Amino acid sequence: MTEPTADQIPPFGLRGICDCHAHVYQPASQFPFWPGRHYTPADAPIEQLYAMHRALGVERTVIVHPSPYGTDNSSLLWLLQTIGANARGVAVIDEHTTHDALTAMHRAGVRGTRLNLETRGQRDPDFAREQILRTVDQTAHLTWHVQLFVNLSVIEALHDTIMALPCTVVFDHFGRLNAAAGLQQPGLDALISLVRAGKTYVKLSAPYRVSDLPDYADVAPFAHALIGANPDRMLWGSDWPNSFPPAGTVRKPEVPEPFRPENNLAAIRRLIGWAQSAEIARKILVDNPARLYDF
Repeated sequence: MTEPTADQIPPFGLRGICDCHAHVYQPASQFPFWPGRHYTPADAPIEQLYAMHRALGVERTVIVHPSPYGTDNSSLLWLLQTIGANARGVAVIDEHTTHDALTAMHRAGVRGTRLNLETRGQRDPDFAREQILRTVDQTAHLTWHVQLFVNLSVIEALHDTIMALPCTVVFDHFGRLNAAAGLQQPGLDALISLVRAGKTYVKLSAPYRVSDLPDYADVAPFAHALIGANPDRMLWGSDWPNSFPPAGTVRKPEVPEPFRPENNLAAIRRLIGWAQSAEIARKILVDNPARLYDF
């Protein structure tokens, strides 16, 4: 990963910038991976995350529990304790996660739970609805949101279900739209409707997951449309350490995967450009995450 040095950083002039989507992979000797994982990441320890955030002027972090650990949130809880007050977490749970365990996670700084359906190739709306409703019921004693990694077809099918939920929903990575398909693609109207209603947040993160262009230029119209629908419901995340293999790669859990060489300085500059004003940039980078994650 190529990161900028401190003397290359422009004075963004913002305190409290939050990276709303980051992962950390300590050595497997410290936190073993789940045997049923779909891939094995290389090491991306906390010291490297600190260095990247210092370079960008990021002061707050949301650690999203990554799928290679399954539902063992030990790594997440260790990270929240290690980073301290400037960190929040999004956990991965299942029907066996106990009430007491959830309460302990909340005390540690967890503020949401993630359903990572897209990574598993699970795109059945009925299955997604069942998992969402079970999760919402399981965490009803908390003030958590549900974070969904799903694509637009699932979002469209579940629009009314999501509108009726008693909690907030967060969509990963532009709702997994297809930048090449244009603004008229099926499902985009459903996503924008949910954003406009204030029911959901969208992470303007990981454009490489929705665009094949080297500069992600075709993502800009979607960023403008989503921000225009409701700037108070937009978030930014680095998706560090950028674990996403090239198209056509067959993932082999027995082989550690290298990370993408993303420039995260360029990523935050791109977000500021999409915002088109200092006021909206501040909302996305500071105010919205402070509200959602209880900083």
